[in-house]
Amino acid sequence: MPIHWTIDSSERLLTVVAEGDVTRSDADAFLEVLEGGFVAYRKLFDGTNGETSMTGEDFMAIGARIRAGHLKGPVGALAVVLSQDKAKLVSRVLGIMATARRPMRLFDDVEEARRWIVAQPHE
Repeated sequence: MPIHWTIDSSERLLTVVAEGDVTRSDADAFLEVLEGGFVAYRKLFDGTNGETSMTGEDFMAIGARIRAGHLKGPVGALAVVLSQDKAKLVSRVLGIMATARRPMRLFDDVEEARRWIVAQPHE
């Protein structure tokens, strides 16, 4: 699977790395895990080595699912690491993620993102 994650329950931090071609089914499988009790965790998403052939329709469906998850309770801080060309590709989903009441920042450097996310408060 091109999406790998590590859950640190003591720090309430979910670290996600995308590598290779991420499909809609990969994204849906990850969202299934996230919805299983980790929405309120702080999240570091590293998409620098990820690619996708998903369609605009796929992105909108994923975005709708993310938005629905925001309505179910608290949403943890999010640091997203992407190159500028990839950020443009997923801009609609990033916009949907930005609507949640939580700190969110876009980075092009993983270590900078990691320093920022661990500095964010968690319950």
